[in-house]
This record gives sequence, C-alpha cells and structure tokens, in this order.
Amino acid sequence: MVLALAWAASAVMSLAFGSERIPVAEVVSTVNDRFTGEQPGRWDIIVWELRVPRALMALVVGAGLAVAGAGMQTLVRNPLADPYLLGISSGASVGATAAITTGVLGGFGIYAVSTGALLGAVGSALLVYLVATAQGGLTPLRLVLTGVVLSSGLSAIASFLVFMADDARAANSVLFWMLGSVGGATWEKLWVPAVLVLLLSAAMMSMHRWLDALAAGPETAAALGVNVAALRTTLFVGLAVLVGVLVAVSGGIGFVGLIVPHAARLVVGARHRVVIPVAALGGGVFLLWVDVLARLAVRPQEIPLGVVTGVVGAPLFLLLMGRGTYTYGGER
Repeated sequence: MVLALAWAASAVMSLAFGSERIPVAEVVSTVNDRFTGEQPGRWDIIVWELRVPRALMALVVGAGLAVAGAGMQTLVRNPLADPYLLGISSGASVGATAAITTGVLGGFGIYAVSTGALLGAVGSALLVYLVATAQGGLTPLRLVLTGVVLSSGLSAIASFLVFMADDARAANSVLFWMLGSVGGATWEKLWVPAVLVLLLSAAMMSMHRWLDALAAGPETAAALGVNVAALRTTLFVGLAVLVGVLVAVSGGIGFVGLIVPHAARLVVGARHRVVIPVAALGGGVFLLWVDVLARLAVRPQEIPLGVVTGVVGAPLFLLLMGRGTYTYGGER
C-alpha cells in the first residue's frame, strides 16, 4: 500500500521537474483540466504531451524490468541474473546500431531504431532458445552460459558496426541509446509495453506457487507436480518478449532488474505472490526518480539512465544487503 501511494504521488510530483520548473499546483491543475474538459492552460503542452508520457513510460519500464528480473532469477536460479542475461540487450543493440549507422529500416521513420532493437532482441532470444534446446533443454546452467557467450558475440558485432560507421555522430547516438532513456516517450509508444507488463505480471502472479517451487529446485518442483520443462519454456518466452519490447522503447537500462527484485525479497520475503507486485511498484518508483535526477543533474543536458542507475543503485543495494540477513537458493 505504501508503494502504491508512492507510485501515484511520484507520478504527479515528477511532472514538476525538468528544464522548465513548474509548480506542483499548476501540474495538478493542468492534468485536472484534461480530465474535466476545461480549456487547456499555458503548461498543457509541456505537462500533458511531454512529461506525462515520459513519467508513465518510466513507471512502466521500471516495473517491467523489475518483474522480468525476478522471473529471470527464478528461471536460472541465479542471484546475479538480470533481464538482459539471455543476450536480449546485446541483440537489441545490434538491431538499433544497424538502424542508426546504416539507415536500414529507414522506411519506419521515427520508429526505425525501436523496430531494429525489437527485431534484434527477438532474434537473439530465439537464437538462445534454439542453441539451448539443441544441446539438451532450457536448464539454468545452459541458459546462463549460452546467454553470456552470445551476448559477448553480439556486443562485438554492435561495436564493429559503430567502428565502420561513416558518421561520427552515429557513435554518440548508439552510446546514448545503449545506456537507456525514456526521453522519446509518446502516448503512441506507451500502450504496448504497458499492456505487456500488466499481462506478464498477472500471468506470473497466477503461477506464483509453481514459481516458488521452481525457485526451490527442479527436483522439488517436479515432486510437487510441476511440469518443469513447460514452465521454463513459458517463462522464457514471456520474459524474452517483454524485455525485447522494453529495450526497444527505452534502450538498455541496467541495474533495475538486478537490484529491485533482491530489495523486494529483503523487505517481504521470497514468495512470488508478494515479490512480484512489490518489485513492480518499487521498480517503477525507482526508475521514475532516476529519470528526474538524470534530467536535473546537468541541465539542460540529460544523463543516460543507465549511468544514474549504476551510480545510485550499487551503493543502495550494498546498504540493503548489509542491514539484514538474506537467503537465496539455500545460500545465506
């Protein structure tokens, strides 16, 4: 309940911050005018068309990355797992880099980079799936090794595309995209990731007992009647699609999917029935205020979100880990 209230309050308060400081009362009035049909005020374009979609996108992406991180850590039973473990971010980087440096997919206009990133993310996830299944199935160790190796290879391809680019500005564009941003959020881009985050979160909530069993180990899950292979495949496909879409709309934002699920477990325990909603709400609030900090730190320029999440998230996570006892996968 506290996180839900913080989620709503943060969504409103964050609209006041940016290159142009707007009083919170004016923000509330502007949003209220939109819902009541009143004549739009002087701040309508800035608040409603620019900042509201950006704030909602930060909440959605943060929630999605946190939920995906919790699911990935359960899938591979590894506390170091994050949403990008399966090479999805590296594959998206290849697609986005190709779109930026070569102009391929130029027919998609302003959606060229997002389309390239989505295609690259889905392609890399499919490659991991095919390699893992061909070698014996979606076991945790095989998924981790396959994802890490393919991620290194795809990152090398993205670097090569940047190296061969004729336009020097392309390297800056690729770097900024890789580090993540929600600055390009629009109402049109918002609904797809929002629907996917809601659907996957609801699906994981409905399977929370199976996920608890899987986190305890495949033998335990099988003994409790869980079809481990089917559950792993379903979870893999759902996480791959979700992360692919999130990376396509926001770039590669690190740390959120790693630290927020652990922080949620520290607060409420390891049961997925409570971890998933707490991680989703916490991830949204965390990324929203990271975006605010990224906008304010070096105004009028913006810092990529991946830089801020790393600088803020690492000491915060170490502080949380040092203040309490934590158990994961039988390790205390």
